[in-house]
This record gives sequence, C-alpha cells and structure tokens, in this order.
Amino acid sequence: MTYQNLAKASASKIRLNKIKTFFMQPHNVILIVMGVLCTMTTVFPMIAILEDTIKIHPGTIETWWAEKGSGYTFASYKHLFFGDLAVTNLWRPLLNTLVVAACSCLAAILFGGVFAFLVTRTNLKFKKYLSAIFIFPYIMPQWTLAMVWKNLFNSNAVTGGSDGLLASLFGIKMPLWWCQGIFPCIIVLGLHYSAFAYILIGGIFRNMDSNLEEAATILDTPKYKTMFRITLPMVKPAILSTVLLVFGSSMGSYPVPHYLNLTTLSTKYIGLKSAYTAQSSILAVIMMVLGVVILILNQRSLKSRKNYTTVTGKSGQISKINLGKVGKYVIGVLLIIFTFFTSIYPIISFAFETFLPNPGDYSFLKTWNFKDLTTKWWIYNDPTGEAGLYGQMGILFNKTIWQAYGGTMLVSLICALCSGTLGTLIGYAVSKKRRDRYANYVNNVAFIPYLMPSIAVGIAFFKLLCNQYFSLYNTYTLLIIAGTVKYIPFASRSSLNSMLQISGEIEESAIIQDIPWFKRMFCIIIPIQKSSILSGFLLPFITCIRELSLFMMLSGIGTIFATTMDYFDEMGLAAFSSGMNLILIITVLVCNAVINKLTGASLDEGIGG
Repeated sequence: MTYQNLAKASASKIRLNKIKTFFMQPHNVILIVMGVLCTMTTVFPMIAILEDTIKIHPGTIETWWAEKGSGYTFASYKHLFFGDLAVTNLWRPLLNTLVVAACSCLAAILFGGVFAFLVTRTNLKFKKYLSAIFIFPYIMPQWTLAMVWKNLFNSNAVTGGSDGLLASLFGIKMPLWWCQGIFPCIIVLGLHYSAFAYILIGGIFRNMDSNLEEAATILDTPKYKTMFRITLPMVKPAILSTVLLVFGSSMGSYPVPHYLNLTTLSTKYIGLKSAYTAQSSILAVIMMVLGVVILILNQRSLKSRKNYTTVTGKSGQISKINLGKVGKYVIGVLLIIFTFFTSIYPIISFAFETFLPNPGDYSFLKTWNFKDLTTKWWIYNDPTGEAGLYGQMGILFNKTIWQAYGGTMLVSLICALCSGTLGTLIGYAVSKKRRDRYANYVNNVAFIPYLMPSIAVGIAFFKLLCNQYFSLYNTYTLLIIAGTVKYIPFASRSSLNSMLQISGEIEESAIIQDIPWFKRMFCIIIPIQKSSILSGFLLPFITCIRELSLFMMLSGIGTIFATTMDYFDEMGLAAFSSGMNLILIITVLVCNAVINKLTGASLDEGIGG
C-alpha cells in the first residue's frame, strides 16, 4: 500500500471515529433529533400559512379576483391592504390589537409591579394571603373576568339584553365604552397577565442588592432620583420580559375581545376565514411577525443593560419601607377587597349564574324574590320537556359536557408529558453544548411557538394538518401535537436554567464509573433538579386545561371543554357556559393546590408570599 493510500485510509478512519464518538454522546443525538423535530413542527406550519396567503381557494372571493378557480395569486394582499374594505378588515382591527396589547402591558406592569413592590419592599400586612390570591386571575381561564365584567356592568338601556348586577341592584347604568370595547379589554387582560409582572418584578425586588439604594441614601440622593436612576433600571429586564410575554399573549387573545365586543386581528380572522380564506391567513402572518418583532426589540434593549458598583461601604438587610401602624393594615384591607373582586367574586358569580332562570338577568334582586331560582340547568334530565334547554340535558347529566371534560384532561395530561419530556431533553442537550451554534439554534427554534399568538399557532397546524393530505381535524392527535409544540418552551427553558446550575463534574464522575446514560438521568440529574423539571410538566398541564385560542380552530363540540363551552355560549345557553366555567376554575385550582402540596412548587414561591 502506498503512502498516499495509507494517508487516505487513516483520514477515513479518523473521520469515522469522530462520527462514532459524536453519536456515542447522548446529548449530540438529542440535539440532532430535536433540531429536526422542532424545525418540522415550527417551520413547516409557518410555510403552510404563507402558502395559504397566495393560494386560490375554490368557493371564495379569491376566485373572482384572480379570474381563475385554482392556482396562486397575490390579489388577496392587494385587496386586504388597499381595497375598499381595508379599513374594516385590516387597519382598524390591527390598530385595536396594538392598542389593547400595548395598554395591557402597561396595565399588567402597573397592577403587578405595584403589588410586587408592596409585598417585597414594605411592611404590608396579610402578605401570604395576598400573594397567593393575586395569581388566581392567571390560573383561571382567560375569558373568566370578561364574562364577570359583562354580568356586572351590562344594562338593557346601554348594551341591550338583561340588566347586570349593578343595574339591577342600584340602577347604575355604565356607559357603552365602559361595558364593551377597548377599555374593558385592556383592564381584563391587564389583570389576567399581571401575574407575569408580579412574579418577574417581584423576584428582582426581593433579590436586589440593598447596597445600591442605601449607597444613594448615604450620598444624599433624593428618593425620586433613586427610584428613576437606580431602582427602575435594575427592574428593566423584568419589565421588558413582562412586555414580551403580555404583548404576544394579548395580541393573540380571542375570547376576551369576543365576549367584550371588540374587533381585533384574532376575531377578524374568525370572521374572514370562510369567505376570505387567504386574507385571514395574511392576518395570521401579521400576528406572527408582530410577535417576532417584539422579541427582537426585547433582545436589543437588553444588550444595553446597566450594571452598578457601590463605593460607599457595605450594608446589611434590605430596609423595608414603613407604611405606618395604620397604613399597613389599611392598604392590606384595600388589596384584600381588590383581590376579592378579581379572584373570589368570579367563582361566586359563575355559581350564582347557574341558578338564574334567565342567566345574566338580575332583575329579581329588586324584590329579593329568591323563589324564582332554579336548579334545572344542573339536574334536568328530560330532553323533550324543556324548550329553554334546546334539547340538552342538565350539566350533571349531559354526556357531551363530560365527554369534553374527559377529553380536556386527556389532552392536558399527554401534552404535559410530551412537552415536559421533550423540553427536558432539549434543556439537557443545550446545557451540554451551550456555546455551540446548532445548540443555540435548537434552543431558539423550540422557543419560537411561545412567542407566536396561540390562535396563530392553531391556524398554522389547521392549515398544515387539516386538508386533503391530512384529515386530523377534531382529533385528539391534532390537539396533542399542537399543544406539545406550543408548550415545549415552558419545559425547555425551565430545564435549561436548572441544568446550567449542575456542575459537569457530577455526570463525568458517573461516566468514569461506566454508568449508563438512562441511569445517570434518572438517578442523578433529575433528582437534583426535581422541582424545576417538574414545573416544566406542571405548567403545560395547568395551561392546557383552560386553553381556548390554541384549540378553537382544531376541534368542535364535545372534544374538549373550552370549545364546547364556547359552543353552548353561542347557542344561548349561558348557564351551561357559566357552569362549565365554574367546573373548569375549580379543576384548575384543585390541580394547582394538589401540585403545590405534592411538589412544593408555587407560582408565587420566593417572592414574599
């Protein structure tokens, strides 16, 4: 054998050994598999939507614009952006969406930030109760407060229909802008997502170095300057993270603007999807683009994050602001009253609604005649005798409702197991090769679905998997796929953060002793970061139970609870939707309480509660 042939054979063996060594490391195999899987489940649905924007759909107006029955055309873009209905179909919904999303961010930061400051930096009373109860609106379904708002403020004179609680009891008729439209959407979404601000900002307030503010005090810096030049810049990353989370979530919200009668991109999509299919897909693309833009702006702003160094000595514990002997109780009581209406009252309201002969009508309160209350919505079991139930059995005997409830629990459990497992593997593999470009790509592409509005993700999978090639509409398989992809970021980020805290020497010592990878994972790594990894399974479970925007395009009546509830509400069976909402809230709260009891995990843990 010649020297050249020997060199080629050696080079070939070296390459083969490198490839063999590469695939012998489990985290490399995980990265390759997860990279391909995440690309397929993220990029392919987005391509399907983009293709749908230029596709001619038979039976729609696009065939008239393009003057042909099939193929592709850009006419939908032209008519959506510049046509006669451009203001109605695009610009006004887009403006409403941006205003609601931006103002919801402001409201969430205001509600959650002030609450976090009071809990962590003052001597406020009743902290433990307030901290636990404040996150209830986020745990509850998104549309809960919207329905409560309607039942509380609507009146026959202003909104039509039955009088709400205030109009019936006190004759108070709130103006239309208060009952419907942009203002109530901002308040409801701000309260719902204020938990984000509370958790993120509260964590920084609690762990902030007290040297910074005390150094400013020693240097005789005015308090307002300390707040705006030191405290707020330190909280800036948490504020920007809150903006990222709230803006994307609010932008894709469907149930809140739907119940409060506001036209946004998400509600307009539902209105256009049958006759203007391509235009509705363009709206979905716009929502995706807005989510990515917010992410880019967030990353650029964090590059200029400020750091501080104290030069005046060392301080002790954080000195909490004294609210006064009376003030700490007065403010605490006011917050208890406030959280009662945002957290406890909705449960009471939905329970009460299910006993009204005409849900939403509180006129009997004028005479306090409780004899008119009824239990038919719960226990009626004769489908032929009550016209008001449209042939439906009562909630307790309604097979459709309980089939949907079982489907919800099934989908939530499997989504939690799948997304939690895949997210944990991604976090583990990325932590092993944190400086590798491909690892960063896998980490980022796995996080993209979280940034996209839920309704846009649902639309993407509807376009990809509900067509002549794939017939998965209204199947649990489709819901599990969409839910898993949407909730992987919960587990991957939680797992990555926890894995980065584990020293590589721990696993290396196990490798030296020839311990298999499965044993290393289940006997060493997972037990060390059990609580963080469990949260990657539990948060998708809780979120999936109350999900509507993601699944509304993918399933119909009887499959899952949220879409079935929306169906009954559209039928005019408001008592059914209220009763189902009550069941859903109790289920989520019980699951959350059981999870906290078994694992010790809590959303407000470590903030001051």
